Amino acid sequence: MRQSVALPLLAAGLLMAAAVHAAEPAPEIQRPAAAPQAVGVVHSLRQIPEACARLEGAFTGDAAQPYRYAPVRTSPQCQPRARFIDFDKAKPSVATGWKLNDVIRVPSAACPSQQAVVRVWRKPGSAMPPPADAQGRTRIYLQDAKQQAATAAQAPSLALFAAKLGMEGEACK
Repeated sequence: MRQSVALPLLAAGLLMAAAVHAAEPAPEIQRPAAAPQAVGVVHSLRQIPEACARLEGAFTGDAAQPYRYAPVRTSPQCQPRARFIDFDKAKPSVATGWKLNDVIRVPSAACPSQQAVVRVWRKPGSAMPPPADAQGRTRIYLQDAKQQAATAAQAPSLALFAAKLGMEGEACK
């Protein structure tokens, strides 16, 4: 008798969980979960070359904030063609033109039932590199750039990136 009640409840729970994941759009980049990471070890999550940044994260061992991540500039000489902005200010959604770009899952080596999940969103911009010339180089000529800058309507927008951290699974004691 107990099994006949528990089985439909379990099935309903699985359907609700599947519906929540089905509501999220499929990411542009498909990747398996990363290798389990130890507490205190800083690791790269993802490179975003067009924003001259990489995402670094680490498990903290703190129950209140078990994982932290931050965008880090890759090189002072790098000229960004995109910007990495704060997720809470951007409020990315498919309705506002953002695309779920990547979902990065990092399991904890100290607590296998818990994993950090970083969702990276991308909003395409209109800025495109100029076409290659006869020598195969993309060049920006000062006069053309000045003319384009003078016309505000033609000013291209940069692509935007934003990321949100979430924790999934049971915390270990």
